[in-house]
Amino acid sequence: MNQHVPVADGDAPAKRNAVVLACAQALGGSSPPIVISLGGIVGSQLVTDQTFATVPVSLMQLGIAVGVIPAAMLMRRLGRRNGYLIGALIGAAAASIAAAGTSTRLFWLFCLGTFACGLYGAFVQSYRFAAADAATESFRPRAISWVMIGGIAAGVIGPQTVYWTRDLTPDAPFAASFLAQGCLALLAMLVILMLRAPPVAKAAMTGGRPLPEIMRQPKFIASVTAGLVTYGLMSFLMTAAPLAMIGCGHSVGDAALGIQWHVLAMFGPSFFTGRLIARFGKAQVTMAGLVLTAMAAIIGLHGLTVAHFWTALVLLGIGWNFGFIGATALVTDCYRPEERVKVQAANDFLVFGSVAIASFSSGGLLHAGGWESVNWLVFPPVAVALVLVAWQALSKPAVPA
Repeated sequence: MNQHVPVADGDAPAKRNAVVLACAQALGGSSPPIVISLGGIVGSQLVTDQTFATVPVSLMQLGIAVGVIPAAMLMRRLGRRNGYLIGALIGAAAASIAAAGTSTRLFWLFCLGTFACGLYGAFVQSYRFAAADAATESFRPRAISWVMIGGIAAGVIGPQTVYWTRDLTPDAPFAASFLAQGCLALLAMLVILMLRAPPVAKAAMTGGRPLPEIMRQPKFIASVTAGLVTYGLMSFLMTAAPLAMIGCGHSVGDAALGIQWHVLAMFGPSFFTGRLIARFGKAQVTMAGLVLTAMAAIIGLHGLTVAHFWTALVLLGIGWNFGFIGATALVTDCYRPEERVKVQAANDFLVFGSVAIASFSSGGLLHAGGWESVNWLVFPPVAVALVLVAWQALSKPAVPA
């Protein structure tokens, strides 16, 4: 992985942690694809008003947004590893609740389970920052990419878990898939035990500059905007896609496989995204991700075949990878070491708050205006994010070193 770009000896602990976190990402990261593949389908079976069918998926995204700050505070007090172990326990319990809601056909209980799955996701999402904590500035983008590579396995494990377990409980369709999801969270605990994360400084949440001052930086505004647009639009389209496919007469299997290819496209480029950032720059790779997101919407507007859906989902995944990893790398330039925990938590709260809003609105817009209207709404936020990131990239040389 580092044949052409030598890594400093001081990055050996960071490399080890990145590998451990990539393995944990493979297991913990499989939870969202399971909820995304099944949340809307199970929701549509449990409610009569199909406007609310995607609410379980949206609640998972809300759970991530709500959970990022408490997760950061917990890890500040107990350390990264202990926090991640607690998160995995929450994930196992959440999956069990979702399975219970499915088997008892109680929509509110199923929604509670998917919301709790989001709380687990709040811990998993910070794996990328944990990998960057001990890395040097030159290795940091690659450390983030290494962790995201674990999502390739997650992209297979999640949908394949659905495929192989969906019919194991005929009286409670898909309940077994959620039980399997809980088992994956427990397996993640064994991996997390191998993590050797550096201790978080006591001043990590309160030291350094005030958070509002940091958040007023133009670079922070551009970085967070790119992250929330990239992730928000990905969630917006991905949440609606399985239901749109079924509405167009395609099978549940086609929808699940579409999500699988999408998740693989989300994480597959991580093998070289770090190198692309090193060669072309963080802003340039971020902008490429935003352009690919717009291209996914263009494909979605040009047809309703399985090929159109799958192509759009693959482009959406690659766009997310470039945009989100690039934006994450940009955010790491906005804070000092003693400020990292509070800034990381603020970034994720804003990003996943937007993701939750996008996910909640996706089902209603799909029901009201169809797949076409969902795709048309992609272009304005992409344009805003592109302008902000490009402006920062062009103004960078004028900033004193």
